[in-house]
Amino acid sequence: MTRQIAVLACCMFIMTLTLGCAGGASTDQAAEPTTATAPAGDSAAMPAGVEMATGTVVETMEAANYTYIRVDTGSGDVWAAANHFDVAVGDRVSVPLEMPMANFHSDSLDRDFPLIYFTSQVLPEGATPQAAMPAGHPNVTTVDPAVDADTIEPAEGGLTVAQVWADRASLVGKEVTVRGKVVKYNGGILGTNWIHLQDGSGDATAGTHDLAVTTDANAAVGDVVTVTGTLATDKDFGAGYSYAVILENATATK
Repeated sequence: MTRQIAVLACCMFIMTLTLGCAGGASTDQAAEPTTATAPAGDSAAMPAGVEMATGTVVETMEAANYTYIRVDTGSGDVWAAANHFDVAVGDRVSVPLEMPMANFHSDSLDRDFPLIYFTSQVLPEGATPQAAMPAGHPNVTTVDPAVDADTIEPAEGGLTVAQVWADRASLVGKEVTVRGKVVKYNGGILGTNWIHLQDGSGDATAGTHDLAVTTDANAAVGDVVTVTGTLATDKDFGAGYSYAVILENATATK
């Protein structure tokens, strides 16, 4: 697991550089990188091998949906950010050192961070960690009600979500077009934006009703978009998270 996390962190940094961050630095652009927290009620511990930093909060600020903190560990300061949480200067906290981002520039704060950790959770000192998904990786669970199959027709020359799943073996490496409703959107993760599409086709029980897409385009939950990208199968992003079917580097138009 330690090796998987290290590989994931390395990949995230390399992809951020590749996507042209000015001067080699990371940037939040439209939004800060997004983290995913543990499902409610999950009381399992953090994965073994995740290093923790513990200390006193000496600075805190809010940006977008994120809370930033600077923690004095006694041997140096650590910057961390997570989805909004309540914290105050003087609090003692523990921070899982997940998703390190070097030379990160926050547009929201107009501030540069030589090193910051976008972590899945910040804990009061002594609290039991919740099981967390890999920092910065989007949960595949959808957040929108089921899509009415009658309202979304396939794009001209395109396929339905169900057809993509059914024909995935023959579509690997090919350009595929799908029209669907955005049921989940995560921006700025692993250097790209993540969309989950549904069009009313497929079997929710089998998971063939939902299609993951990576794109540079922005979207919002509820948008109906047409995406065109390269189909990949059995895509493994490390730390136990993989996609049986995913549409990569897609264009997306409303």
